[in-house]
Amino acid sequence: MELLCSAELDTAVRSAWGRLGAAGLPSLARNIHPTNRPHLTLAAVDDFPPGAVARLAALLDEALPLPARLGDVTVLEGSAPLVWLVEPGARLVELHRAVWQVLADGRGCGPWHDPDRWTPHLSLGLRFRDADRTLARAVVGAAPAGSFVAARSYDSAGRSVRHLAGSRLL
Repeated sequence: MELLCSAELDTAVRSAWGRLGAAGLPSLARNIHPTNRPHLTLAAVDDFPPGAVARLAALLDEALPLPARLGDVTVLEGSAPLVWLVEPGARLVELHRAVWQVLADGRGCGPWHDPDRWTPHLSLGLRFRDADRTLARAVVGAAPAGSFVAARSYDSAGRSVRHLAGSRLL
């Protein structure tokens, strides 16, 4: 379950991907699949519980658009993604908890999206473990402004998406 960026935020993140790639650093610009786009993951589930899609669509339509305030660029644990942290404002935290509840209080959700563990972020590059983090921060530059304007579900097995809410023009 992902929130999608406004056009200006999407462009800014894609530009950062390009600058990272041009500097020889790991970057999501290398993933040219048409479903690859800047997004904020709220939850990951294998299957939606019965009735969840309609409930999520209503919830998301009410919440969007949602301002996106980006913070620091850092590397997270795990597969070592380079990310732009998203400041967890009250509306975003409330939306995330509501989505978690619709998804049967997180049953079947990836534990890293648990409201008590979630680190909201936009991914910039993967497997950043040995890359130059100082250079990456300089290359990425200042945090852009924007908002989250749509939501989708992404099926990683079929590499397909389903629109859930918000603008369809993206």
